[in-house]
Amino acid sequence: MAMNDSVNILSSAYLAVEYIDSFLPDNPLQQPFKNAWNYMLDNYTKFQIATWGSLLVHEVSYFLLCVPGFIFQFIPYMQKYKIQQDKPETWEKQWKCFKTLLFNHFFIQLPLICGTYYFTEYFNIPYGWEEMPRWYVLVAQCFGCAVIEDAWHYFLHRLLHHKRIYKYIHKVHHEFVSPFGMQAEYAHPLETLILGAGFFIGIVIFCNHVVLLWAWVICRLMETIDVHSGYDVPLNPLHLVPFYAGARFHDFHHMNFIGNYASTFTWWDRLFGTDSQFIAYQEKEKKKQCIAKKKAN
Repeated sequence: MAMNDSVNILSSAYLAVEYIDSFLPDNPLQQPFKNAWNYMLDNYTKFQIATWGSLLVHEVSYFLLCVPGFIFQFIPYMQKYKIQQDKPETWEKQWKCFKTLLFNHFFIQLPLICGTYYFTEYFNIPYGWEEMPRWYVLVAQCFGCAVIEDAWHYFLHRLLHHKRIYKYIHKVHHEFVSPFGMQAEYAHPLETLILGAGFFIGIVIFCNHVVLLWAWVICRLMETIDVHSGYDVPLNPLHLVPFYAGARFHDFHHMNFIGNYASTFTWWDRLFGTDSQFIAYQEKEKKKQCIAKKKAN
């Protein structure tokens, strides 16, 4: 297929979505969001928005998304969805995790966040309401960022598991054999920098408005906290994402230490066969369940 044909198809698809979107009723949340956005622009500088706004989005999103998994440990009904039921969370581990998170967030990530303003200025990234991309463009951009970050994460994460490197950096993250949501960013400072670099590649490629920075932060946190939650809860909307790995996929990585290196999707592990032990484990568990059902009947 010629390049011009591909461009025409994408342009037609974009116009079709815009045409359909024009007939949809106005979102009742749009006006309050617009008012809040314009209030922010009128009362804060670009530096304050890019720096303190980004920090606030990260911190609030991170700990709010951790709340459900934290509450699950106190609800007996939810324990049937816990993947490693023989390894409950402890206050000691959660407190240790929380202290390390605060250090990483404010002494490693905050200095990086301080560069956000200079990034937006260098690339002339707009802040205004009128320049803000439509919701479906944001969704597509976040998906593109996720695909890029996933590729980076797979190869660098796999490298961090090399026997000559593992004990110096990535071993910190694997202190928790049975992960929980808050542990998603529990890592050695070097790992935060190495794996975190993948987050910014998509931003450099796709960013056409500061709102993408915040949308992608929220999407990435939703994914990484979910896969570290330790719970495989049904009706999880993230399971609607094609090739989404999910909590069981990554939980096995913490339990087994080998394989399932990707952060979001399953295709890299499938392509390189690094999910073979996980597949064998799943088949073994299915056989156990079948035998248990037969005995029960």
